[in-house]
Amino acid sequence: MRHGNVNRKFGRERNQRKALMKSLAYSLALKGKIKTTEAKAKELRPYMEKLVTLGKKETLSSLRLLESRVGLQAAKKIANVHAKTYKGRAGGYLRITKMIQRKSDGAPQAIIEFV
Repeated sequence: MRHGNVNRKFGRERNQRKALMKSLAYSLALKGKIKTTEAKAKELRPYMEKLVTLGKKETLSSLRLLESRVGLQAAKKIANVHAKTYKGRAGGYLRITKMIQRKSDGAPQAIIEFV
């Protein structure tokens, strides 16, 4: 039974889901705004907000954790740009805007971006 387990599976195994979140977070950190499905955006938001909060600590261990979770380039961008932008903010760094459905399969689309 899946009581209390609210995470989305996306029809993938655990390591594939981790890789998906890592690549989405990498793209979002570098570009600042990405278009994806609504379910992926909703799953990415808490993942990415935890990374920005981690980047706000400005310690060597937090930078290494960021690097292991999103890669070197994205970790530097999160720590140097995004974390400093939201230094006085307690949370809510991202915004999800719903778009029209994808024409091919009808999947609901969304844009996720930094506020």
